[in-house]
Amino acid sequence: MKNHFASKWGIIGVGAAIGVLAALLQKLGNPGNMGICVACFERDIAGAFGLHRAGVVQYLRPEIVGFVLGSCGAALAFRDFRPRTGSAPFVRFVLGIFAMIGALVFLGCPWRAMLRLAGGDMNAIFGLLGLIAGVYVGTLFLKNGYNLGPAKKTHPAAGLLISLIMLGFLALALIYPQIEGQPKNDILFYSLKGPGAMHAPFVISLAIGLGVGILAQRSRFCTMGAFRDLILFKQTHLFGGVVALIVAAFLANLAMGQFHAGFAGQPVAHTQGVWNFMGMVLAGLAFALAGGCPGRQLFLAGEGDGDAAVFVFGMIVGAGFAHNFGLASSPKGVGPHGIAAVIIGLIVCLGIGWFMRKQRA
Repeated sequence: MKNHFASKWGIIGVGAAIGVLAALLQKLGNPGNMGICVACFERDIAGAFGLHRAGVVQYLRPEIVGFVLGSCGAALAFRDFRPRTGSAPFVRFVLGIFAMIGALVFLGCPWRAMLRLAGGDMNAIFGLLGLIAGVYVGTLFLKNGYNLGPAKKTHPAAGLLISLIMLGFLALALIYPQIEGQPKNDILFYSLKGPGAMHAPFVISLAIGLGVGILAQRSRFCTMGAFRDLILFKQTHLFGGVVALIVAAFLANLAMGQFHAGFAGQPVAHTQGVWNFMGMVLAGLAFALAGGCPGRQLFLAGEGDGDAAVFVFGMIVGAGFAHNFGLASSPKGVGPHGIAAVIIGLIVCLGIGWFMRKQRA
């Protein structure tokens, strides 16, 4: 059966759908210019389980659960489910940690960078330029033999494990829902103010997450891959989806009265341009070395890729580090140790890219 979502117009349609759905989630309650943000939502999940105690970013985001389960369901339905693992898992875990730290210095993943721009936040320009720069450096390593090695086929149960964990997350969210005015329901933490307290209705968020998971799995939508393919192969297939996301989100924001152009006073953003840029250089480099943006890692994990699952949990653990040790930014600016963390992260990621090249005969 032909996969229409993987065609030129298919990927453009998927990008446009994600842009509109993200704007809709913002209208329904998600934070400003954060209708969808994989890094921010994984950070909120880390907070929901108490891996950090930043009280303003704790909520078990159903969108992330939906992304993985939707991808898994689509992969099983269309015989794309391929359980595999084994390619440098600890390296991928470390890359996930530093990808999250870089994203939280900027305050958003590549998806949110585009949604911030589509909502009028001009600070996002620095983040997107940083993302492109980081991906470009990653492509230089790829051209020079960087490779974490092939993954091997594994047991179907291993490929399903992250989806089962997400089902467990969903069960916990249903068993321990938020109690009005209470910061915790037995084992789950809930924000009473700040971005974590802002969310669209649970069922709608889960449904949109499932839909995006299906669309992205079928289309192979990936923001990092869009820039990598453009730089490395001069291919514009995935890039068309990225442009469609920005344009559709921009038009949807205009229609919903959510477009506010400027630098200052933007929602969940700061104006330190240099560190908006450098944070996303680190994130982009880590994404390139790991082989996909944070959204793509979730969708790969759903279709059975254990290495992508390791990267995802590296990001969740990275969120804990970022908020427990003052690395993450806030609207006031970069955290007290955020600059040091970006520099260390760049050294580590550059070292991974340099030392993990295959020697050519």
